[in-house]
Amino acid sequence: MIFKYLKKYWFFCLIAPLFMVGEVAMDLIQPDLMGNIVDNGVLKNNITLVLDVGLKMIVLVLFGGLCGMLCGVFANLAAQQFGNDLRKDLFSRIMGLSFQQTDKISTGSLVTRLTNDVTQVQNMVMMAVRGFVRNTVMFAGGIFMLYKQSHHFALIAACGFPFVAVFVTFFLKKSAPMFAIVQKKLDGINNVMQEDVAGARVVKAYVKEEHELNRFDDANKDLCKVNLKVQTLLAFMGPCMNIVLNVCIVIVILVGGLTVKTGGDMSPGRIMAAITYLAQILHGIMFMANIFQTFTRAKASADRISEVLECPEIIFDGLYNEEPEQKGKIEFKNVSFAYPETSGNNVLEDISFTVEPGETLAIIGSTGCGKTSLVNLIPRFYDVTKGEVLIDGVNVKDYKLKQLRDKIAVVLQKAELYSRPIEANIRWGKRTATPQEIKNAAEISQADNFICDTEFGYHTMVSEGGHSLSGGQKQRISISRAILKNSEILIFDDSTSALDLKTEAKLYEELNNKCPDITKIIIAQRIASIKGSDRIAVLDKGKIAALGTHKELLKTSEIYRDIYNSQLKEGSEEV
Repeated sequence: MIFKYLKKYWFFCLIAPLFMVGEVAMDLIQPDLMGNIVDNGVLKNNITLVLDVGLKMIVLVLFGGLCGMLCGVFANLAAQQFGNDLRKDLFSRIMGLSFQQTDKISTGSLVTRLTNDVTQVQNMVMMAVRGFVRNTVMFAGGIFMLYKQSHHFALIAACGFPFVAVFVTFFLKKSAPMFAIVQKKLDGINNVMQEDVAGARVVKAYVKEEHELNRFDDANKDLCKVNLKVQTLLAFMGPCMNIVLNVCIVIVILVGGLTVKTGGDMSPGRIMAAITYLAQILHGIMFMANIFQTFTRAKASADRISEVLECPEIIFDGLYNEEPEQKGKIEFKNVSFAYPETSGNNVLEDISFTVEPGETLAIIGSTGCGKTSLVNLIPRFYDVTKGEVLIDGVNVKDYKLKQLRDKIAVVLQKAELYSRPIEANIRWGKRTATPQEIKNAAEISQADNFICDTEFGYHTMVSEGGHSLSGGQKQRISISRAILKNSEILIFDDSTSALDLKTEAKLYEELNNKCPDITKIIIAQRIASIKGSDRIAVLDKGKIAALGTHKELLKTSEIYRDIYNSQLKEGSEEV
């Protein structure tokens, strides 16, 4: 599948081998010319012939070198462009994977496939276009030129080939399965590195640097162990093939020497040429073995890349392509949901409720009760196991994904920011936003004041992962981004947890005053954060235990009262 990316560069793939044929042809002519110099020039003291043939050899070497350079240029163009296209498509596919699929493949493994695996396949293309052609032509041409010197020499070479073939087959067959293991060990290293770099603050806070160094060392030792095993195995292949080469050369010298001694039709120059051709042939075979090794390694990488590229679509676009009259209505009808890896154990069970346009619904419940799982069904991060989720009266499965997700803005508890200015991070919500629109969104989210207090204001650079900002600052920038999107539905998944109550209250007040038509779903752990909502859903063990206003729930829901009393202490606040 992945080699379809070479179709665009067929011209480079065609012309590079042609130039390589030119280079190899010049290499094959050289030993014959050298034999002529020895036999007819040196031995006969013909200096003119030596100079003429020597000059001819220099010209041919220069021409061969030019062919080799042009071959390298076109082979690189094909391989690099191939790798570029493959890498972009692979990254695009990774971005298109559903949460269900990315849950199964680690981040480290995806990084390895996008970098090292693509490089291995790219090297294979280079080898195929350049090295494989070179050694195939060298082998066939060398046999022909060797036969021209003497059919006895060609027979000697033919006797050595079966031994070479046995060695190549044996070593490559043994090493092939190990290349896939090497790539998996690379996944392990990337996983450890990704986790430790992302969680560096936690590592330092718990003084676990030594522990993580040991964990990385273990992963690195595993990789080194497998690599060493592969390379040790392949290290035996070279000497074994060199033995065959040297034995063949010794036999050529003996046969040639005996032929000369007995007055046969043989000369020192032809023997020298035969030895050179034999060395070219057998060295070509050895290099071909290395190419097969590269192909074997690349095959393991290609399989891993194809595994991602060929991942079946799980979340499909629907066929609905109209714009509903309603704006921001959410309905859950008898919804149940189970994560695929949980073997059918429902996280949500028979959930039904409706949120009217412009209404604010808060969701509260104990950790693990299914709050985030519930809101993940609205933008179709996952699909329901049973029942229906409707937006504006249309099943979310019927929408095209872009159309559906354009209607929704989500702010997660963990604020995801990027290494770019604050203004660019907010503009992510709407690329065409004016500076005033960005400022308005930041004012609603209570971010404008702290942004203006920084040295460069909205042009202040955010460090990787937003580590240069506090948790509350990151959350407010993320909220600004979602507000700027101006979607019909706004989902806060515990995204104000790092804000103090006063700032949070001002945020919700501004949001209600300036964005009254937006439907809001707020997941929170604090009663104080949600008591002003139009309605509050109490989630317990994947089911809605109660639904009503703050005052209604205090009267009717024991679970809600327990949460209220544990947080605000009974009697400490007027209800």
